[in-house]
Amino acid sequence: MKRWLLAAWLGLAGAIPVAGADAPSLTVFAAADLGFAFKEIVPRFEKSVGARVSLVLGSSGNLATQIEHGAPADVFFSADQAFVERLAARGAVIAESRAVYAQGRIVLATARSFGPRLTDLRQLGDARIRHVAIANPLHAPYGRAAEEALRKVGLWDAVKPKLVYGENIRHALQFVQSGAAEAGIVALSVASVPEVEWTLIDASLHTPLHQAAAVVKRTSRPELGLAFIQFVNGPEGRSIMKRYGFRLPGEF
Repeated sequence: MKRWLLAAWLGLAGAIPVAGADAPSLTVFAAADLGFAFKEIVPRFEKSVGARVSLVLGSSGNLATQIEHGAPADVFFSADQAFVERLAARGAVIAESRAVYAQGRIVLATARSFGPRLTDLRQLGDARIRHVAIANPLHAPYGRAAEEALRKVGLWDAVKPKLVYGENIRHALQFVQSGAAEAGIVALSVASVPEVEWTLIDASLHTPLHQAAAVVKRTSRPELGLAFIQFVNGPEGRSIMKRYGFRLPGEF
């Protein structure tokens, strides 16, 4: 174990939770697919170590670019391991802190206001489906996975004119929730909302969504960033992550 990692472990092991304005703060940049899970995890972490966490959600590509240009993040949770590796290669994150924390899945989502739940991607070609929501593939890993799946089944050209792009996966979900899109391809982790029904998409139709995190190099609290990553991957965090459909590679 690297020296700074050992120091972080020892520092957190002896920490006593504190409250109020004197509590240490942590800014977490996280992929939008983590919104629901982290809403539960963050308060538990705050209580556990006595810290205050500011959560910034967005598309992984945009967040990575912001970090590279100096955005004040302490730790980064990406929906695509490649963005973390890119930041590590450019010296923007602490390489030794990198950790895979999940493998994501995509689902075919149907707006309940539309009618019967769609069960096959090929149904997106139906003339009744006028709008299909996905996250922007240019900077959102779940959008890229959606594009890959549509191409794999030979539907990309037919469905492309119907596509509406969300800035991130939560934005894409909102199109389906509101009925602005009859259907969409979104992350399993955010799909269980009252306005939407969903069907799991075969994982072989897209590149595995290995999701990774790392501590940002410019942070003044690397031990706290590392502690948060370890909390997410620890027993309490994992139980919540699994409930939202996240598994580590090999667990599916």
